[in-house]
Amino acid sequence: MSGLRRLSHGRVRPQRRSRWPTTPSLAILAPFLTAFWAGAVSADEPACETSRWGAEDEIGNANLVTVDSVLAASTLIKTGKVYSLGITIDSSTPAFAPRGLSLQVVQPGQQEGARPLGEATYNDDLFQGWFGVGSQLDGLGHLGHDGVYYNCNRAKDFAQIDGLTRLGIEKVPPIVARGVVLDIAGHYGVEHLQAGQFFTVEDVEAIAVKQGTPIRKGDVVLFHTGWTDAKLEADPQAWVSGEPGQSEEVARYLAEKEVIAVGADTWGVDVVPPQHPERPYQGHVIYLKENGIYLLETMNTGPLVADGAFEFLFVLGQAKVRGAVQMYINPVAIR
Repeated sequence: MSGLRRLSHGRVRPQRRSRWPTTPSLAILAPFLTAFWAGAVSADEPACETSRWGAEDEIGNANLVTVDSVLAASTLIKTGKVYSLGITIDSSTPAFAPRGLSLQVVQPGQQEGARPLGEATYNDDLFQGWFGVGSQLDGLGHLGHDGVYYNCNRAKDFAQIDGLTRLGIEKVPPIVARGVVLDIAGHYGVEHLQAGQFFTVEDVEAIAVKQGTPIRKGDVVLFHTGWTDAKLEADPQAWVSGEPGQSEEVARYLAEKEVIAVGADTWGVDVVPPQHPERPYQGHVIYLKENGIYLLETMNTGPLVADGAFEFLFVLGQAKVRGAVQMYINPVAIR
């Protein structure tokens, strides 16, 4: 009974207060402070829904790649023609700032005609750069929302300066699946869409019907906007300063279709400037963070569209650099 003194007859009277405040023992307060701060932290942290693949899952919709799905996708090979979906990159390739790369070729220990290996000579690569240049795979640890990433992983718990301890690119299994490319530019009757121009769910559905390529569970879906073919070499600064892309509604539509990955012949898949200025790259959030769906950026879709190869076997096996969030890729499409 704080602040009261009990009298002999059972009544109580106020206890005289000291002029100076008293300090409770820290040992007594510790449990209450711990509970208070825990409650404050949890209240500030955004809510998160655990993945349908389980609380420990790190590969998202790559779980849809199965023996049966691979065998089914392999039946799409009709001509045996192989397409390279990656572009060639170098130090001049424009990229999302401040990304870039530098390559040096050296001949270790062979200065002044030295031959440490006898008659044999050799070259080695010395590389420094970002993995998010040119054709790339965005892993599930690449982009989240308010510090929270796929499957309720919080950046403070897994994003270390020397690599991710969860959701690293090395966790992504080989992706072999039915691939579909949607000719967005052809649908609009243009060589290429404009920067800031986005396409809709209605467009995607109409193209799928026209091409006879319905989007199915477990697919890899690519968009051909014509942007890279038209701008990458002709005007690289314009290419990287903006891009056409999907609407937010398209991202949610494909997530509901349960695809494995979504890509485009643009450097970011999402439209830039964004559909809603307050939500840039919202498609990344929808795919990566909310649904465990991978992104494939700067895909070389032009040759597929030129040949009418709208459906194909898609094959991807990225370099497995432990803890990386992105990776250079050169996926293969086989018709």
